[in-house]
Amino acid sequence: MTETNQSRAKRITRGVLSKRTGCNIETVRYYERVGLMPDPERSEGGHRLYAEEHVRRLQFIRRCRGLGFAVEEIRALLGLVDRRDYTCAEVRDITIAHVDEIRRKIGDLRRLERTMDAMIKECDGGAVPQCPIIDALFDAAAARPN
Repeated sequence: MTETNQSRAKRITRGVLSKRTGCNIETVRYYERVGLMPDPERSEGGHRLYAEEHVRRLQFIRRCRGLGFAVEEIRALLGLVDRRDYTCAEVRDITIAHVDEIRRKIGDLRRLERTMDAMIKECDGGAVPQCPIIDALFDAAAARPN
């Protein structure tokens, strides 16, 4: 076997990549389209052939997404990794910005929770078709989180 054939023998299809990582095939396509996943080699028949580094990268992306990182944040992290001379401080800065965004969202959710609780308290759960929750949802001003 030539070196090219040996390296291709270790390659996997998109379907196998999907199964190994638990990532939907369409999501893999999306990550390729937005540039998070590098283009894989192609077989003579034009099929994509993924290497172990694709598996690791996709697992990294999925872990980041599971932690709520946005595509642009993941792109920044991967850009540092791809550059191969990143510092921990650079990664920390991206992570701090992400945590700040999480805290902002938590504040928004707490305000939303208070609004929903207030709507629930107005409802006596009666059997009549009049409901203060529905009324509040139709009233744009009342439905805004405090």
